[in-house]
Amino acid sequence: MAAALYDPDGGYFSTGPLRSARDGDFLTSPEVSPLFGATLARFVEVEAYRIGADPIEVVDAGAGSGSLLRGLLDTVRTGVRAWALEVSPAAREALRLAVPEAMVAEGPAALPAPLRGVVVANELLDNLPAAVAVRRGAGWKERLVGADADGLCWLEGPARPEVAAWAERHAGPVPEGGLVEVQIAAGEWLRDMLGRVEAGAVVVVDYGDTGPGLASRRAEGTLRTYRGHHLGPDPLLEPGSTDITLDVDFGALEAVARQEGAAVEVTPQAEFLERWGLRESLARLRAEELALAREGDPMERLRVRSLITGGEALLHPRGLGDFRVLVARR
Repeated sequence: MAAALYDPDGGYFSTGPLRSARDGDFLTSPEVSPLFGATLARFVEVEAYRIGADPIEVVDAGAGSGSLLRGLLDTVRTGVRAWALEVSPAAREALRLAVPEAMVAEGPAALPAPLRGVVVANELLDNLPAAVAVRRGAGWKERLVGADADGLCWLEGPARPEVAAWAERHAGPVPEGGLVEVQIAAGEWLRDMLGRVEAGAVVVVDYGDTGPGLASRRAEGTLRTYRGHHLGPDPLLEPGSTDITLDVDFGALEAVARQEGAAVEVTPQAEFLERWGLRESLARLRAEELALAREGDPMERLRVRSLITGGEALLHPRGLGDFRVLVARR
């Protein structure tokens, strides 16, 4: 997974065009609607007041197209020093155009230390490398990538101690032969970011659930690919050409955050966005659309209607609204 996504010569994110775009392979919530970043701006304003930061640092980790930062910076009413972290060269170029006021960097080494502000990771942790553990009897084996005469293939060998220990702690009930994505790298990322934040919050947004919520999908695991906004081929067929992703185990992340002494909560995306005012924004937009319908510019009405549609998509209970949001505060 690490080589297929991040190899400098052939990795999916390290080479090729901007991936998170309407003509790319996938869209995330900020590309679906600028109201995502605009709603997050209110969260940032409250955090700035809570920690007494002016300006407040805002870090978008895995910033992609820049849509999240653009929506946030266009709305926020407090001073912000923005950072966009992105491993993709194509995305970094797009970010410099979309958010020229942000400091663009490849990784967190460029960030100020200590950091007083908010770190956001929207659909980042599902792309971090993971091991795959297989339940065998009372213990675990590890699924590995090998090669035979036909190309890449899956192999099974002894599980590394850290892989077995993670699975024992976080997987929950797993049937014989069931698969578990062991997300050690995601936990290390969260631990690293919390270590950098002196005061503020780390916000993780992704598809996934807590361990018990993932248990029903443990028979076959959740590892999969995407290409062109659709489910893609087997991860071994075309490495480097497709997104490889998995459901994030928010229960494991919550455990890491608590170990680091953070106050932590996990909620559905719809609940998080409603708490920070998205329903009120949609109500104002509906009133504006009604006024435009009576005596307004038809094109402006279409623009407002598009904002409403996108905002509603962020709350859909069987889509983006069912994503999870982890907030870990210091």
